[in-house]
Amino acid sequence: MLIVGINGSPNKDGNTAFLLECVLQAAKEKGAKTKIIHVTEVLAGQEKPYCDACSSPCDKSCFERTPLEEVFNLLKQADGVVLGSPVYFGTVSAQVKAFWDKTRHLRTERALIGKVGGAVAVGNSRFGGQETTLRALHDIMLIHGMSVVGDGSSEYDAGHQGVCGQRPAQKDKDAVNRAKVLGTRLYHEALKCR
Repeated sequence: MLIVGINGSPNKDGNTAFLLECVLQAAKEKGAKTKIIHVTEVLAGQEKPYCDACSSPCDKSCFERTPLEEVFNLLKQADGVVLGSPVYFGTVSAQVKAFWDKTRHLRTERALIGKVGGAVAVGNSRFGGQETTLRALHDIMLIHGMSVVGDGSSEYDAGHQGVCGQRPAQKDKDAVNRAKVLGTRLYHEALKCR
């Protein structure tokens, strides 16, 4: 089993990456292989780091033979995906949006339908737009036909929409705990889908 984390933060070692690593570590402890992708690295070197719908259906010309193509192939192989974003004006970062807008070809292929997905959002304050950011991340996954889960587990509690963290995330014990619950839930739900 493979669970992939997508870090939509411009910071590779920031709060969002930290909580994504907590999610992935919990899945790994259950037996999953994990991989984290940093969208800033994958988008680097793109002539246009955003989608302008240059063809319909998508002809892949903007990402063929680039790191994006490698990541998209990895997503096709994944059993589960966890998206992470810092809160920017109550929604996702430009980096995560640019990355997912370029997945039009995956949607055409129906490559992510039925895959399990969860989400992590980190804000500057306790109530800093995390839930609206989670909803945007959920919408991204639902439009791909993914099965979205929150941070609840029959082993723990019903949870909520996903992991809502406050920076510095390393000191947010509740967010760290919820990330572990989400990792466990992703593992169990992906196992059911295999």
